[in-house]
Amino acid sequence: MFFKKKSEKTTRSGVEMVNGFVSFQGVRLNVHCFEVDGVLIDTGSASLLEQFKPFFNQLDIDQIVLTHSHEDHSGGAHYLQSTYNVPIYMSDVRRLECMEKADYPLYRKLFWGSRAPFEALKIGERFTSRHANWAVIETPGHTNDHLAFLNEQTGQLFSGDLFVTPKTKVVLREESIPQIISSIEHVLTMDFGEMFCNHAGYVEDGKKALRMKLDYLQQLRGEIDRMHDEGLSVNEITKQLFNKKYPITKLSFGEWDSAHIVSSVLRKS
Repeated sequence: MFFKKKSEKTTRSGVEMVNGFVSFQGVRLNVHCFEVDGVLIDTGSASLLEQFKPFFNQLDIDQIVLTHSHEDHSGGAHYLQSTYNVPIYMSDVRRLECMEKADYPLYRKLFWGSRAPFEALKIGERFTSRHANWAVIETPGHTNDHLAFLNEQTGQLFSGDLFVTPKTKVVLREESIPQIISSIEHVLTMDFGEMFCNHAGYVEDGKKALRMKLDYLQQLRGEIDRMHDEGLSVNEITKQLFNKKYPITKLSFGEWDSAHIVSSVLRKS
């Protein structure tokens, strides 16, 4: 199998960022890492490590914080820890799992590589960097260990996978649309401007973007509930609301699917 990989480095508003891409058979996935004020936010995937090493090797960092444990965000953690001996902080929810051999489907290992075990410390409700205080925001939904980080000095929000796109069309089986809605509502009560998303990258007006996503998800939830009340099944609702087929659904053997959006809304969790 031939996977195409590349990366590109940019700087926006004092934040150093690298974006890596993995492409195969019409599926193109990407992930960002960000560095600001001595803090590295997420570590990319094991499969992109060679592409990201030039970025990592020129950094001057004191600590690493992870938005969540997914392999495209934590795959470089072992290399960074063993090479630079910097502490890694993350949610306690899946922290101990990261000390063990990673267990996730083969297609994800083909795209993102096999995440090597690493040790992380439990992150608190706040942390400090060289010139800033940070709020750690619990934002479950995409995963149960998902966090966002707010630099209170600059008003920059590092949102992990909370945003990604304003109009979600496919999600992982484990995701919870109701929880994502609640997490976005919670984040929108906070004071921030720019947003750095691990897939969308730099978003100048983060609040506007998150409001757009919230409006879309709330409207979608209302439509799903209405159609369910009319007696339609999950498959019938999915066909009416999401008539496009996405390559990732077939490639992932259904782990990614529009139907999971419908099921999640109807579960109310």
